[in-house]
Amino acid sequence: MGVREGLLALLDDGPRYGYQLKTTFEGATGGVWPLNVGQVYTTLERLQRDGLVTVLDLDDQKSYELTAAGREALGAWWQTVPVDDPPPRDELMLKVLLAIEHGPDHALTVVTRHRTALVSLLQQRRRADGAAPDSLAARLVADALVVRAEADLRWLDLCESRLTTDVGRKP
Repeated sequence: MGVREGLLALLDDGPRYGYQLKTTFEGATGGVWPLNVGQVYTTLERLQRDGLVTVLDLDDQKSYELTAAGREALGAWWQTVPVDDPPPRDELMLKVLLAIEHGPDHALTVVTRHRTALVSLLQQRRRADGAAPDSLAARLVADALVVRAEADLRWLDLCESRLTTDVGRKP
């Protein structure tokens, strides 16, 4: 999700002021995605330029409202499902793939270093899970971080297995 789609989703409930969108977005994302208010207004200007929002002048303040095209774009975004592509800008994946170019020993060192860090991070997150966050959004974010770390660990285990069994074969 981008800021653009997030703002459209928030505007689906009705007109809002820019700063109101900023604080609501941050609350809805469990506080893990802080926004600069300038980023909000820049995005709103682009949405207005693209015909997805309109500006209302309420109480001498600019308020933003979805247009019909904005509702259509939001509906299309809600319908979008994940595709079978690698995640964009997955730094861990990129690091391991590039480490392979420096030989299997270097790649195994990178895999081991990241596995150690992820195990530690996962332990911290599981301990923090005992102190339940205040909001549902914050709890879901905490859950996502744990599940993502577990998935990364599984992938690193697979990388290690392939690196040790594929020695002698071209990577």
